[in-house]
Amino acid sequence: MSKAKPVSSPLGSHLKLSSKQSPSSEIEKKELRKVPYASTVGSLMYVMVCTRPDIAHVVGVVKRFLSNPNKEH
Repeated sequence: MSKAKPVSSPLGSHLKLSSKQSPSSEIEKKELRKVPYASTVGSLMYVMVCTRPDIAHVVGVVKRFLSNPNKEH
Protein backbone atom coordinates (compact mmCIF):
# COMPACT_ATOMS: atom_id res chain seq x y z
CA MET A 1 0.00 0.00 0.00
CA SER A 2 2.98 2.32 0.23
CA LYS A 3 2.85 2.82 -3.56
CA ALA A 4 -0.92 3.28 -3.73
CA LYS A 5 -2.20 6.44 -5.37
CA PRO A 6 -5.40 8.18 -4.32
CA VAL A 7 -8.19 8.52 -6.89
CA SER A 8 -11.28 10.66 -6.87
CA SER A 9 -14.67 9.09 -6.33
CA PRO A 10 -17.60 9.70 -8.69
CA LEU A 11 -19.82 10.35 -5.65
CA GLY A 12 -18.70 13.38 -3.69
CA SER A 13 -18.86 13.25 0.09
CA HIS A 14 -21.05 16.37 0.06
CA LEU A 15 -23.85 14.52 -1.76
CA LYS A 16 -26.31 12.73 0.53
CA LEU A 17 -29.09 10.63 -0.97
CA SER A 18 -32.01 9.50 1.18
CA SER A 19 -35.53 8.16 0.86
CA LYS A 20 -36.80 11.55 2.06
CA GLN A 21 -35.92 12.82 -1.42
CA SER A 22 -38.26 10.28 -3.04
CA PRO A 23 -41.57 11.56 -4.40
CA SER A 24 -44.51 11.33 -2.04
CA SER A 25 -47.42 12.34 -4.27
CA GLU A 26 -48.90 10.03 -6.88
CA ILE A 27 -48.47 12.71 -9.56
CA GLU A 28 -44.71 12.89 -8.96
CA LYS A 29 -44.44 9.09 -8.87
CA LYS A 30 -46.37 8.76 -12.13
CA GLU A 31 -44.12 11.32 -13.83
CA LEU A 32 -40.93 9.59 -12.66
CA ARG A 33 -42.13 6.17 -13.87
CA LYS A 34 -41.40 7.46 -17.37
CA VAL A 35 -37.69 7.66 -16.52
CA PRO A 36 -35.82 4.38 -17.22
CA TYR A 37 -34.12 4.43 -13.80
CA ALA A 38 -33.89 0.66 -13.29
CA SER A 39 -32.51 0.14 -16.79
CA THR A 40 -29.89 2.82 -16.23
CA VAL A 41 -28.82 1.32 -12.91
CA GLY A 42 -28.62 -2.10 -14.57
CA SER A 43 -26.37 -0.67 -17.27
CA LEU A 44 -24.15 0.90 -14.61
CA MET A 45 -23.92 -2.47 -12.84
CA TYR A 46 -22.79 -4.12 -16.07
CA VAL A 47 -20.15 -1.45 -16.64
CA MET A 48 -19.05 -1.75 -13.00
CA VAL A 49 -18.57 -5.52 -13.19
CA CYS A 50 -16.87 -5.55 -16.59
CA THR A 51 -14.66 -2.48 -16.63
CA ARG A 52 -15.15 0.03 -13.81
CA PRO A 53 -14.92 -1.42 -10.29
CA ASP A 54 -14.27 2.10 -9.02
CA ILE A 55 -17.96 2.99 -9.41
CA ALA A 56 -19.16 0.11 -7.21
CA HIS A 57 -19.96 2.35 -4.24
CA VAL A 58 -21.99 4.78 -6.35
CA VAL A 59 -23.96 1.99 -8.00
CA GLY A 60 -24.65 0.49 -4.58
CA VAL A 61 -26.00 3.81 -3.34
CA VAL A 62 -28.28 4.56 -6.30
CA LYS A 63 -29.70 1.04 -6.54
CA ARG A 64 -31.24 1.49 -3.09
CA PHE A 65 -33.78 3.79 -4.69
CA LEU A 66 -35.00 1.48 -7.48
CA SER A 67 -38.51 1.23 -6.07
CA ASN A 68 -39.05 4.98 -5.59
CA PRO A 69 -36.42 7.15 -7.34
CA ASN A 70 -36.42 10.93 -7.58
CA LYS A 71 -34.51 13.40 -9.75
CA GLU A 72 -31.71 13.64 -7.15
CA HIS A 73 -31.17 9.90 -7.31
